[in-house]
Amino acid sequence: MSIATADLYDERGDELDSLALQLHDLGGRVAFDGPVRTVRCHRDNALVKEVLATPGDGAVLVIDGGGSLESALVGDLIAASAVENGWAGIIVFGAIRDRTAIAELSIGLKALGSNPRKSAKAGIGEVDVPVTIAGVAFVPGRHVWADADGILVER
Repeated sequence: MSIATADLYDERGDELDSLALQLHDLGGRVAFDGPVRTVRCHRDNALVKEVLATPGDGAVLVIDGGGSLESALVGDLIAASAVENGWAGIIVFGAIRDRTAIAELSIGLKALGSNPRKSAKAGIGEVDVPVTIAGVAFVPGRHVWADADGILVER
């Protein structure tokens, strides 16, 4: 990422939404950006695994897990698959697992927290639909930027 989110907001202001929700930086890269892709799921990460196993082309997967910390939606194997497939980052409105291993990977990952419990694998959810997290809309194809200061997304 070539520009800090604070500077980007100073330049573009009303064209951007800022996510007020405080997420933890858990990946090996803190700053990342790219076009939005989405998965909406609740305690089931089969679609997350499926999407991150496809070419990312520098995209950022925004996962709306409903804010649940009851089970992890991303683990080290799924995150490693994302790296191999060229994803720039992952934003999880929910939990991950394998924090230590994920911190070693060259990918941006922000999440609410972690839980070692695995999620279901039924494939229930939706892919590439608009999702709203803490009042901010993440629409597939729009651009998202993330760094230590937070997350910005195009309106």
